Amino acid sequence: MRFTRFILSILALLMLALPTAAHPEEEPIVADETEAAGAAFDIVYARVVQLGPNLYFQQIVAGEAGSVIPEATGEVAGAEVLSYVWPTSLDSAAIGFEPEQGILALAVTSHPDFDDTPLWDEDGDSDASNDGGVWHSHWVVLVGDEACGEGGLKVKDIPEGETPAVPATWPELPLLIDSPDYELEVTGSEVVVVVPHDAVGNAESFNFDGVTAGLRVNADLHNPFLCVTNVSDIASGDLSLPGSVSR
Repeated sequence: MRFTRFILSILALLMLALPTAAHPEEEPIVADETEAAGAAFDIVYARVVQLGPNLYFQQIVAGEAGSVIPEATGEVAGAEVLSYVWPTSLDSAAIGFEPEQGILALAVTSHPDFDDTPLWDEDGDSDASNDGGVWHSHWVVLVGDEACGEGGLKVKDIPEGETPAVPATWPELPLLIDSPDYELEVTGSEVVVVVPHDAVGNAESFNFDGVTAGLRVNADLHNPFLCVTNVSDIASGDLSLPGSVSR
């Protein structure tokens, strides 16, 4: 059984390594290189594919994925976050938030100044509170907020005193953010996240896009807590979510 699982894993990785060979049930996004984005965040390919019980979220960039992380300042206020993001058409309720809260997006992030995965020890040093700089996964709900600048986006805040439904792995921040311990690889030019299909309610189909972006924690740690401050690249060019995946 162990050997069979190993072979299936190798086959899955081989399929992911063939970016031009789309499956009949998927529509990937192929993008031109954009020098202004910086090679580590210049998306040239994005897709989501279902293989067995898992969904594989993949981005390929022009340079070395994950080679640039934010510079640590030692302060949470004003801390920078860098991210590889898949905005989706999935409803926020698919992973345990209240319905219709905003854009549900899977994100792979790095932010050395704070740790928002208190249940997990990503670097294996027996301290679960010091892993923010290690690339890790989140679900976030994105909404517009002019306080984040013209046309700005933020991770949706939870107002003081409110107790909305949240996933079991919510990191107890006043945000619609989830910190699942998904298997992921950031290596070479690729970012790949393995999401169990049942983690999104076994959704029959959904659309997606690919985005690379910087975010920043508000200086006063108040609404808005976390703003998108710089979009490096959008795979579709217009955030139209043209990518698709279905059974």
